[in-house]
Amino acid sequence: MKPHLRIVRHPYEEPYHLNLVVSASNGNLSAGFEYYENARAIHEWASVLEKFPRHSSDVFLHEIGSEIPEDRTAYYFRLRVFNTNSAGGCAIQLRFNNNQSLPDREIFDFCIRAEPSQLNRLGKLLRTFAELRHEVLEWNVTEGELHEFS
Repeated sequence: MKPHLRIVRHPYEEPYHLNLVVSASNGNLSAGFEYYENARAIHEWASVLEKFPRHSSDVFLHEIGSEIPEDRTAYYFRLRVFNTNSAGGCAIQLRFNNNQSLPDREIFDFCIRAEPSQLNRLGKLLRTFAELRHEVLEWNVTEGELHEFS
């Protein structure tokens, strides 16, 4: 299995909120989840990733919800992009917790390794995806594409 990220957008209160179904793999683990996102967040991701990393300690963090039970959120999602070494290696960390009790609990946390140019390409794809004319974004470390609504 090749490391990848796939985002499917389902129409929902657009242009302000998006219903996204994400599937991702680092080559060893794969996971999928559905969540709701502010449409502006995709623009923010694009702006950061198109120029990532800006310096050797650059980190981008996007979080929705909380894993603290007292906060009573439906789920927790973390997207974190960071440098892994001084040679320019980077990674995308994805963490999701559906905040359910056992036996319905679903949690995953893994990283997809990528080079800066691969993250920059993902940023460009996200920039176009944020225009809300495409239904699917597919990215892996060697290529990426967008699919329009039929």
